[in-house]
Amino acid sequence: MNTVMTIGETAAYLRLSENSIYRLVQDGTLPAARIGRTWRVSREALDQWLTERMLDNLPKKEETEC
Repeated sequence: MNTVMTIGETAAYLRLSENSIYRLVQDGTLPAARIGRTWRVSREALDQWLTERMLDNLPKKEETEC
């Protein structure tokens, strides 16, 4: 089941301030949908986004020549 979270719930989940979450969704960095005057974040999309960010930050293995 896909849970939909508010900005406050997202901030608590990521341990960031609500202002940081607003900034991330408004600039398109964090996947979210605006419904009326409020933003909603899919927990599933958020987890996928977080996993991708973590994988991007892994050290790259240098290719060795044979």
